[in-house]
Amino acid sequence: MIGSLRGHLLDRTLSGEVLVEVQGVGYRVTVSPSTALDVGDIGGEVFLHVHHHIREDAQTLYGFTTRDERIAFEALLSAHGVGPALALAILSVHPPGSLARVLADDDLAALCLVPGVGKKTAQRLLVELKSKLDVPDLDDARSAPVGSAPAGGGSSRSDVHDALAGLGYGPDEIREALRDLPAEGDASALLKEALKRLAVAR
Repeated sequence: MIGSLRGHLLDRTLSGEVLVEVQGVGYRVTVSPSTALDVGDIGGEVFLHVHHHIREDAQTLYGFTTRDERIAFEALLSAHGVGPALALAILSVHPPGSLARVLADDDLAALCLVPGVGKKTAQRLLVELKSKLDVPDLDDARSAPVGSAPAGGGSSRSDVHDALAGLGYGPDEIREALRDLPAEGDASALLKEALKRLAVAR
């Protein structure tokens, strides 16, 4: 069972995958769009906490920049009706510390900001996750550190566009979220600003 990877970043897609080479072996790791932005530059050293997801027909590695993200992801998977894709989507919008606050405040509207989470699903998750996410240090968890924009490729604005598309937002929503955002800058910060705009729009 793989629990972590330390190696060099060979490739990334903002739709949600990084390729990490460890001693000559390349591991394909599924990540959130925000994590894809945070892991650093192509060719640089990267460390990921990993959840090794095993099914009868496939094995998938899910990567996180912090231990708390992995703990939250695994707790989300244990909730009824939550698969890896939805768990990643929840953590993309609400990192562990934010998610803990959402649960403490019974903030139904905040959970409904996650693509694929409707009111009924959010109500059920609020009930289930309060006990499942009662883990050490979760209340003090911080979101992943803000990293630099990916090397190569297009502008930060286009990176944010791809990240929002990877989260399931439609073209019209993305267009409004990106309106007046600068073309360059910290891609992670721009992504967070775009998500705030989408939250207000909904």
